Amino acid sequence: MAISYEKLWKKVKRKKLKKQDFQNALGMSSSTVAKLTNNKPVTMEVLERICNELNCNIGDIVEFVKE
Repeated sequence: MAISYEKLWKKVKRKKLKKQDFQNALGMSSSTVAKLTNNKPVTMEVLERICNELNCNIGDIVEFVKE
């Protein structure tokens, strides 16, 4: 199984946010945004902050997909 943050980026795009604005709003490092962009694992703390900022649940931003 692989991680996909495609739902996250669709949600960010619908809110008309650029990645830089999203990064700044959450106080994330560029390396964390790179991990999200490349579907790499991030901490639950990061996912929690994203969910709080976007007012959603974890299933709304991340999913596991078969490779």
